[in-house]
Amino acid sequence: MTIDTLLRPDGLPRFKEIKPEKVGPALHEAIAAQEAVVKELTAELPTSFDEVWMPLERTANKVDGLWSSVSHLHAVADTPELRAAHAAGQAQLVEHQMKLQQNRALFDLLTRLSASPAFAELPTSDRVAVEHALRDFTLSGVALDDGARARFAQVSVELSTLMTEFGSAVLDATEAWSEHILDEQRLSGLSEADKSMLASAARATDLDGWLVTLQQPSVIAVLTFAEDRDLRARVYEAYGTRASNRGPNAGQFDNSDRITRILELRREAATLLGYPDPVALSLATKMAPDAGEVLTFLRDLARRAKPAAERELAELRAFASEDLGIADLQPWDVTFAAERLRRARYLVDEHAVRAYFPVERVLAGWQKLLGQLYGVQLVERHDVELWHEDARYFDVVGSDGAAFAGLYLDLHARPGKRGGAWMAEARPRLRNGEVVTGPVAYMVCNFAPKSDDAPSLLSHSDVLTLLHETGHCLHLLFTEVDRPSIAGTNGFEWDAVELPSQLMEDFAWDPVVLTNMSGHHARGEPLPAEFFDRLLSARQFQSGMFIVRQIEFAMFDLLLHLGTLGSDPMEVIEAVREEVAVIRPPEWHRLPHAFSHIFAGGYASGYYSYLWAEVLAADGFRRFAEAGLLDRNVGDAFRHEVLAKGASRPAADSFRAFRGRDPDPTAMLLRRGLL
Repeated sequence: MTIDTLLRPDGLPRFKEIKPEKVGPALHEAIAAQEAVVKELTAELPTSFDEVWMPLERTANKVDGLWSSVSHLHAVADTPELRAAHAAGQAQLVEHQMKLQQNRALFDLLTRLSASPAFAELPTSDRVAVEHALRDFTLSGVALDDGARARFAQVSVELSTLMTEFGSAVLDATEAWSEHILDEQRLSGLSEADKSMLASAARATDLDGWLVTLQQPSVIAVLTFAEDRDLRARVYEAYGTRASNRGPNAGQFDNSDRITRILELRREAATLLGYPDPVALSLATKMAPDAGEVLTFLRDLARRAKPAAERELAELRAFASEDLGIADLQPWDVTFAAERLRRARYLVDEHAVRAYFPVERVLAGWQKLLGQLYGVQLVERHDVELWHEDARYFDVVGSDGAAFAGLYLDLHARPGKRGGAWMAEARPRLRNGEVVTGPVAYMVCNFAPKSDDAPSLLSHSDVLTLLHETGHCLHLLFTEVDRPSIAGTNGFEWDAVELPSQLMEDFAWDPVVLTNMSGHHARGEPLPAEFFDRLLSARQFQSGMFIVRQIEFAMFDLLLHLGTLGSDPMEVIEAVREEVAVIRPPEWHRLPHAFSHIFAGGYASGYYSYLWAEVLAADGFRRFAEAGLLDRNVGDAFRHEVLAKGASRPAADSFRAFRGRDPDPTAMLLRRGLL
């Protein structure tokens, strides 16, 4: 089995060929090729950048391209067989990468290259790529003695395996629970579109009636609109106890032991590298200088936001008691009551708003926005192999009419697909002499799917999500950096990586942009001005409650990894809630057990990044607003100074180049209604 069987000559995946039994042999071939190059380089000891770096980059791109396609398929079209193949390959790959990054001869070769007189004359991106590689070698234990180096490699492999298992347990737990409903009265309050979605889920499993699941659109529909309080409570419990020792599937997919072991191994890895804790190790590659400054930032935000959150919750309790007859507001009532209060106070009817955002109309306006800001067009192609009928592929075409990048799109929730929304790299920008192969991104969301008798209708929140992930994609698609390891989001400081995504969200609060993205699914007319005005007036509705919830997640992540409050995740989350939260879930709630961002993703000791980067994003967006918003010159400046530069220079320098100064935190406080 060869890599070429699974990847096209242009580097795009052949999804129909990615069978579980083919993954291992193809990965073995790719790894063997990379090992052969390393062996040759460390034997011959070349001295020039082209001789040393380029062979390494070419083989690394083959490994990365192969594994990107397998990982993507595992995330969007999983099967038990593919999951097993992915888990085995992931362990093999991590072991190989550890061996590579702990290769002292290769480290010495790159060190000599960086110290050579010719190195200083190289283009900036070439030098930074080597410097980042040397840093990563060090953070992989290359300088440790033999015993410690071997132990660090063992820890890394075990950690990778546990994180993969954690995510799989969450997916299994999500798909294991459902509530079959035959009495339509139990769905009172849901829109016809939401009920149609649940009816389609039932039909897909050969059932009559409706099927409530733990897929995100289903959970959101029930917790937001269902008048049946018992149904809300059952969904809240099932969702809030996924992959834990509590709830309807208690112990079946329990991540408790995995969390304990992950924390132990992260602490051991940090200690081996000479760091006091995993947070210090994490911050070694981020903007924030240390944990103390991050905690000060979070606690200052909490000081500003918690009084507002307490007022908001008191208002919600009073409204629920007086208008809804809910005298004892519980966590499973909060979203439902909040939607009713928002509707009463601002006349925002979420069902009515959704009717104006059929997904195809949203995508048409989205494409128009990209043209106005950055001068690009998305041209759909039908000759690119896809993994599901929901998926689509677009060429990203510049103002010269030439395609310079590509974008895969997969927007709808379904069984076998991981929850949430994300962007991932399908192919990096590659330069071979004068020939440049453009980057390609995956953009994945979990919006409500269309049904037999209703289109897919998005909420305004879904529109925000679409624009958020667009920002991440643009970071890759617009790169002008020729070294993939520091292009796009690769190598970019993690606590600044949300800058482009959160900045793009704010365009969904402009009447022109939102009008262009809307069109009633039955009548075609755009979102009425009065609807937009109501949405805008409600923008900061319960903003305090939202922020303290984000602070809760971020402080839990940091304090758990610092270890100052112990290692029991439930004890830590309760202590954090005591300090900053206004809503206290029941004792049986198990947030940590499905917190994939920090236990199965890249946000460990870094969840604070969402709030940290929002300071940059809010102030960056103000430059667009000051120029009239849809300003092509500002769009080009953002593209050139931030998106195109990737990690070829520090994020702070890129922000200053775009904004002309350091970020002003006032913009973020105003954005959230805290000033």
